[in-house]
Amino acid sequence: MAVSFGWPLRQLDVKNAFLHGVLNETVFMTQPPGFVDPHCPNHVCRLHKAIYGLKQAPHAWFHRFSSFIIQYGFTQSRADQSMFVYRHSSHIMVLLLYVDDIVLTGNTQSMLSSFISTLGTKFEIKDLGPLHYFLGLEVNSIQSGIHLSQTKYSLDLLQRNSMVECKPCSTPIHSKAQLSSLDGEPLSDPTEFHRLVGSLQYLTLTRPDISFAVQHVAQFMSIPRTSHLTAAKRILRYLKGTLQLGLEFRSSSSPLALHAYSDADWAGCPDTRRSTSGYCIFLGPNLISWSAKKQPTVSRSSAESEYRSLAGVSAETVWISNLLHELHVPASRPITLYCDNLSATYMASNPVFHARTKHIELDYHFVRELVLSGSHRVQFVPSIDQTADLFTKGLLKQRFQLLRSKLVYQRPPSLRGNVKEL
Repeated sequence: MAVSFGWPLRQLDVKNAFLHGVLNETVFMTQPPGFVDPHCPNHVCRLHKAIYGLKQAPHAWFHRFSSFIIQYGFTQSRADQSMFVYRHSSHIMVLLLYVDDIVLTGNTQSMLSSFISTLGTKFEIKDLGPLHYFLGLEVNSIQSGIHLSQTKYSLDLLQRNSMVECKPCSTPIHSKAQLSSLDGEPLSDPTEFHRLVGSLQYLTLTRPDISFAVQHVAQFMSIPRTSHLTAAKRILRYLKGTLQLGLEFRSSSSPLALHAYSDADWAGCPDTRRSTSGYCIFLGPNLISWSAKKQPTVSRSSAESEYRSLAGVSAETVWISNLLHELHVPASRPITLYCDNLSATYMASNPVFHARTKHIELDYHFVRELVLSGSHRVQFVPSIDQTADLFTKGLLKQRFQLLRSKLVYQRPPSLRGNVKEL
């Protein structure tokens, strides 16, 4: 939104955030060392404000902060509880809070500065200036917008797993990979696997190209085996050769429109024969949401698995629509959903198919309601143009790189704080 409208992005940090929280319930603690009252050594302390280590501290801090900015005039988002929107006349500000880290944007620079000054009178705020590094995400300005990457995070991940000198590979997962829960020998200590997969999951914030590979190995967190660890390390080898890739958000002169690609790989799991759903959602030219996830039930046909995937992306686009409405962003309708299965596209709008789909849970049929209401439109797309194909299966190098080029981009060269290549 900030890129589309040319708004500045500011980054703030709250010092000692948890100490600002006021407790609404009675909490006692033992007297800390060095502060024990010699006349009352068996007494305890009653806390009036939160301290670090207290379970209630995060909630108390969030309540204190949200109460203050709501009094200032912000409205808390119903779609995302950590987002607050301020609107007065033609002025608008949007604030995102993650624990003690804040991202702030708005359409008036003077209004942002005034609000930051007011915020500083209530809390100890450190103004970090334009957004450049946030929760491991590196933000680089480009001519048409911004580029998001996690290059330093990826480098640290390679170093922690002793893969600095590994040989890069062209894809994160083999094109014919079908991992099973019975492949290989059980790991004597699964801690390394758990830590690696957890780190890779966070990396998918800016690397949708590894989403399928990561969810594939994440299915075996309970009892990982040697083959699963090998597959996870293949993802690291792929990252070694693609450290500079990330998301790009570019401004566009055309009206903002939501469109999504939905796909499914029928019965791809060799253990359960469940299908994998995948989707990617674009707002204008920018990728804003994606998913690669195994379906909760077994599908009896490829059309059924594709239809379930359509239901998943429909729910996500409804949520995004509500979020855009709260941000006062005029998004054109209807939302177009691209699917490469003709039977699924017919089921989304034709109730005559009821006899073939009566075994499908009723909640998946809300796709039809969205199509009938005019808010969504399901459209067929040839499989060769199906971008979500990358989220449902392993692909050959040429096909993978073609689809990847539509999702992630090379980080531009920068003179500020470049991380040295390994």
